[in-house]
Amino acid sequence: MASSFFIQPDHTKSIKSSPQLIRIRSKDGNFRFELSPSDDIRLLIIQSASNNVDPASITISNQPRGNESLVTRLTGRNLQSLGLKHGDLIFANYNDLSTSISPDPLSPATNGHTRPSKPNKWENVQEDPIDSYWRSKDGKISRSRDSRFCKHASNGMCDYCMPLEPYDAAYQADHSIKHLSYHAHLCKLSPKSSSAAAQALPPLSPTSYKVKVPCPTGNHPSWPSGICTACQPSAITLQSQPFRMVDHLEFATQSIVERFLQAWRATGLQRFGWLIGRYEPYNEVPMGIKAVVEAIHEPPQEGELDGLTLGVPWEDEQRIRELAKSASTPLSIVGYIFTDLDPTPDDRTKNVYKRHAQSYFVSSLEAIFSATVQNANPTSSRSSSSGAFGSRMVTAILTATEDGQVDISAYQVSEQACAMVAADMIEASVEPGIVRVKEEDRSQDSARYVPDVFYRYKNEYGLEVKKSAKPSFPVEYLLVNVTHGFPQTPIPMFQSTQFAIENRPGLEDQHVDSILSSLNRLGTPSLEDTRNTVKRLEVAKWFSDWHLIAFLETTQLLSPDDTKILIRTATLPQLLEDPSVLDALVKTDGWQTLITFARESALIYPTAARPTSSAPTDLGPMHDEIPQDIFDQIAAAEAAQNRGSGNSRVRICPHCTFENEHGGHDCEVCGLPLG
Repeated sequence: MASSFFIQPDHTKSIKSSPQLIRIRSKDGNFRFELSPSDDIRLLIIQSASNNVDPASITISNQPRGNESLVTRLTGRNLQSLGLKHGDLIFANYNDLSTSISPDPLSPATNGHTRPSKPNKWENVQEDPIDSYWRSKDGKISRSRDSRFCKHASNGMCDYCMPLEPYDAAYQADHSIKHLSYHAHLCKLSPKSSSAAAQALPPLSPTSYKVKVPCPTGNHPSWPSGICTACQPSAITLQSQPFRMVDHLEFATQSIVERFLQAWRATGLQRFGWLIGRYEPYNEVPMGIKAVVEAIHEPPQEGELDGLTLGVPWEDEQRIRELAKSASTPLSIVGYIFTDLDPTPDDRTKNVYKRHAQSYFVSSLEAIFSATVQNANPTSSRSSSSGAFGSRMVTAILTATEDGQVDISAYQVSEQACAMVAADMIEASVEPGIVRVKEEDRSQDSARYVPDVFYRYKNEYGLEVKKSAKPSFPVEYLLVNVTHGFPQTPIPMFQSTQFAIENRPGLEDQHVDSILSSLNRLGTPSLEDTRNTVKRLEVAKWFSDWHLIAFLETTQLLSPDDTKILIRTATLPQLLEDPSVLDALVKTDGWQTLITFARESALIYPTAARPTSSAPTDLGPMHDEIPQDIFDQIAAAEAAQNRGSGNSRVRICPHCTFENEHGGHDCEVCGLPLG
């Protein structure tokens, strides 16, 4: 049997029953033994192992290859507790003493104590709360009583109204569900009607196309010096993945996407951001999972008109992950988003429709990057023999629709794609919709084994044809579609998106002075007065901003503990309903430090230096949201313009910094507005 031996509870009661036949198949032949269900597994191994076998290397499994378990971890367990029944077939593997010499772990220790068995990898795995939620549910699809076919009473049940399994094929086809959800797929692999031993087995094994080093047989040098059928990966047939790890991508509010798009609208350069959110049940799909995005964090990047450059992982990744975990509902990085927008030459308000069925939906370079990100962020799972399986990182693309508007497309790549990237088997090509298969390399430093790769398609006669994927194949064979949308009734975790966004130099700069001026404008120094509920709610809404909290952590004005209190308070569901939730934040030392700086800045920079609500201005009521440093920049620009006499006609482009001397409105070099 396989790794189910580790997690099935042991029965302490003695079992008296007739002997049962257990079959063992190994490289030395087939063996049959009659044993009692109460016999220890050690007795079976002693009878089947010869004198030339290294007992420490003996592994058993319920299948010819994969899910092997060391027998040394099973000592002290009887056959029934391991789920073995009459007629079961066990596949055994071991090394000879001539190739592996080690002490006999099955023999009793000199001190009379047995060696404690090590737990399996999947036993102590800490899964995501969404996995724990669905494991506690049966996932059955309830159906109401059919008035046409049901002939029983209201408290009865028949085949026409009984609940369906979450993986029911007819229900999936009727509701246009292309992929099973992850937990529905698990229910299909391990149904409740299976034996106890089969249920205890982890049904999933991570896909791997790497050569096994060293070879399990030990009969030849390791790759690349030698290779055999036991250590080389099998041929690959690309096919549509029947399940997906995430079924739906949901943005908490539309303002999250609008704020992300502002950078592209102002500069025309493409942008990239990491999606900060959490996973929740998705009721539109049986046992479905959706990723809810609460914020977009933009890492350092170099945007271009037709692409961008960024580093992965980026410098602040660990800090951002820890900060997201401290929210009232722990958050994490659930994916990433980037823009691919190109305005049409005739109408700048429209965008070029470039991603469609006749071209491509995801380029080969983007698919390989997505596989790299998914490999770096595996999902913990107790249903996998390695303790991890797949990834829930979602790829979101802001691109043009057929009518030239901006829309979101969401995807993941399949487990086959992740395994091929991990094995260094594929690379991007000049044609965006084509993936190239690399050549085999047997050099010692960069060894790469590439097995045969095939894919199936229907030809012009409607017949299914199997074709070699070398040297290239369409990228669509690696994609998994994910739906997306916005909630009908938005309940965002962060109430504001007005603070300047990080890593937008020259476009939106984050300064401590702007925070202090906003605190003074909101009257925050007098916030300790609990009677002023309106002012408290205004401050609470202003502080509930992911970008503001992430920036405050870098200023060192707040201690790490105070920062955790800040983000926990700013993400409470009752933040705008109960003003008393700010009490914990107001009592912290970091808050008092922040208020002290705000008071001192108010003395140095009086409020008369900036426009007031009664002052005449063309900005209207929105001028209160503009930080002080913006007004300082405007004043400096006006002063410089008044000083310059001879070169007053020179206009510097804010996008490419070219000095334009003409009187037009667009830059001569980049063609973008001069502002």
